[in-house]
Amino acid sequence: MRLSRFLARAGVTSRRKAEELIRAGRVRVNGRVITDLAFRVDPEGDRVEVDGKEVNLPERVYYLFYKPRGYLTALSDPHGRPTIAEFLKGLPPGVFPVGRLDRDSEGLLLLTNDGELAQKLLHPRYEIPRVYRVWLFRPPREDLLLRILREGLEIEGRRVFPEEIRLIKRSRRECVYEVRLHEGRKREVRKIFAAAGSRVKRLVRIQFGPLRLSDLRPGEIRPLSPEERRALFALLNRG
Repeated sequence: MRLSRFLARAGVTSRRKAEELIRAGRVRVNGRVITDLAFRVDPEGDRVEVDGKEVNLPERVYYLFYKPRGYLTALSDPHGRPTIAEFLKGLPPGVFPVGRLDRDSEGLLLLTNDGELAQKLLHPRYEIPRVYRVWLFRPPREDLLLRILREGLEIEGRRVFPEEIRLIKRSRRECVYEVRLHEGRKREVRKIFAAAGSRVKRLVRIQFGPLRLSDLRPGEIRPLSPEERRALFALLNRG
């Protein structure tokens, strides 16, 4: 891990300001002053100090978060739009969302400071399932949904294949589907139903891998249970 990234992950400062500390000669690794921005450290074996004070990475943490509708899945926004950062206050340094939900979507996000885990969960190799509950303004054409399941749909230059599109409820008042995917492309679920002649009214992610939204309410955050952590790591170990 690059030294500047280590300092940022440890909550010392931002990545850019960490580079300034390194250039100024204020950072030591194993007693030696380091000014090389490309220098890499072993978080488990190296002793890192800033101005003579030892710095360590925080304990790895894992949370479930119900992202409310209307918030960007980001920690800041140059245009001043609401972000999920306001819900993360009080959590350990370096916690970030794994993947994202668009501003108009809501539901389950995994929060962690474990970058290695996050990279694996987002890598197509592991085919982590995502399940969405979708409310529509009008029923889609079933023949087009079947064609999408069979032939896929091109999104961002790649053909994606939903694993399952299942009708949950259809009445005069509402039409609800459940969609299961293995890779989350930008606005993929919305584009699937648009291609089938419908439009999404509400979209909630209810599952990510073995993790489920259950009774979590918008804006709520809770730590993963020991059982959820075991299930999550077991899924990656099978990949």
